[in-house]
Amino acid sequence: MEKNNKLYSRTKVRVKNVEEPAHEYECPDELIGSIDAMEGYEFERLCARLLEANRYKKVEVTSGSGDQGVDILCEKDRVTYAIQCKRYDSLVGNKAVQEVTAGRQFYHCNVGVVMTNSDFTASAKELAEATGVALWGRDVVLRMLSAMNKGSSSFIQAGE
Repeated sequence: MEKNNKLYSRTKVRVKNVEEPAHEYECPDELIGSIDAMEGYEFERLCARLLEANRYKKVEVTSGSGDQGVDILCEKDRVTYAIQCKRYDSLVGNKAVQEVTAGRQFYHCNVGVVMTNSDFTASAKELAEATGVALWGRDVVLRMLSAMNKGSSSFIQAGE
């Protein structure tokens, strides 16, 4: 993805942080267990596949070292996303929000997102609210998996 994406850099975008009970989604327990056992780079690649399956375009996994706090770059509906992926056994804290905030600016993206198989600390939620970072926790990942399995793709996207 091009670093100089100034055409849409002034676009105001709101992304809803969706929080719904995981039990509503049709994902086998063994699949969820395998996600929780993944290495970080495996989870990044899974997230990239989920984004592609849900109609995100130009999905690019960054190169690990020197990625400026962004694991995936993508685009949907002319909105660019910088995504930090965290496969954690515990709650994701402020550091991930800080990293994706900086990375979003570095890559000139409209939206910064932290995507995890877990959930977020209260402090991370507060910081995300203040910085405009979207938090996609376990429930969103499960929703994406469910939508991918059902062939649906309209459940999560930027909103005006």
